[in-house]
Amino acid sequence: MKTISMVEFRRDAKRWIDAVRRGERLLLTYRGEVVAHLEPVRHETSAVPADDPLLRVEDFAVDGAGGSLTNEEIDGFVYGS
Repeated sequence: MKTISMVEFRRDAKRWIDAVRRGERLLLTYRGEVVAHLEPVRHETSAVPADDPLLRVEDFAVDGAGGSLTNEEIDGFVYGS
């Protein structure tokens, strides 16, 4: 992570903002003390995390000895009803 001073940032803010937009993370210092982290904003495309197992439920679906589950049975497992 690159460290830049407030003076450097003020002198060429566009350069540093462009660097952050490209994915760089920066530490901003004021009089030698770290005062801020500059990093790209993560734009979430979904409120559901990508590693949520329910997004890949078909990967876990296996017909057991009793055959396929009904929708009510699946709801019971998922929602605890």
